[in-house]
Amino acid sequence: MISDSAPALPSGARTRRLRTSRGEFAVVDVPPAAGVPARGTALLLPGYTGSKEDFAPVHASLAARGYRTVAVDGRGQYESDGPADDESAYAQDELARDVHAQADALGTPVHLTGHSLGGQIARAAVLLDHSRFRSLTLVSSGPARISVSQEQRVKLLRDALAVMSMAECWEAILAMGPPEEVGGPARGPGGRDWLRSRWLGTRPAQLLATGRQLCTEPDRVAELAAVPLPFHVLSGERDDTWPVPDLDAMARRLGAHRTVVDGAEHSPAVDRPAPTAAALAGFWDARSSG
Repeated sequence: MISDSAPALPSGARTRRLRTSRGEFAVVDVPPAAGVPARGTALLLPGYTGSKEDFAPVHASLAARGYRTVAVDGRGQYESDGPADDESAYAQDELARDVHAQADALGTPVHLTGHSLGGQIARAAVLLDHSRFRSLTLVSSGPARISVSQEQRVKLLRDALAVMSMAECWEAILAMGPPEEVGGPARGPGGRDWLRSRWLGTRPAQLLATGRQLCTEPDRVAELAAVPLPFHVLSGERDDTWPVPDLDAMARRLGAHRTVVDGAEHSPAVDRPAPTAAALAGFWDARSSG
């Protein structure tokens, strides 16, 4: 039986609006566990067709290690506001400046962590100004544009959005096969009805603009390597969005800490939350506290 519920959140988690200089953003804000000394704050950015709930499986483990984790819906994602039909609002530079505003609103330098598209937005934010960040972790997020096979999937979605409503697109996605085979918006940590609600809450212009970015992103690894921050490249052992050897090579170019999570694919926080959380906390522990 397929659950229809939203992903479960740990005790103490707050789903709230984060007020910033660039508007309000929906977040899941989880403090360190009771009695555990605070070691830092992490800002978590989800991927394409994703949302803040994609990090739900790792919050409790990170709280137990002393980390406050704040997962955010970016502009136009799920429960964060954004225009439905103005793609210019979702230019990568605009989304990067949103990340700066989110970090400022948290009031402390953060461990910036981005999954997939969120990793490329995080990279852009760091390249604009790295002073707000303690470290950068790229989760299943590669050096440049996505693989050819994934470009084809994104193009198919963008073509569908040009002629269908979001509800019609959802039905077409499900008609392609079971969620575990279709992937994308039909797969995630919540149940089928919740995934549909998330999809319908996402702004079409956001999907169109960021989908184009994923298919055209240049290689900015050399530019990033010049930034004086600690880097972490984390992925599953299989990934069809960016091949794992490409992620290995990117980590070498960055001089980054490298984690491969056994048994995980493109979404390690969902596929294998315990080792993913341990890897994140271990990286942060070794580089900063407080």
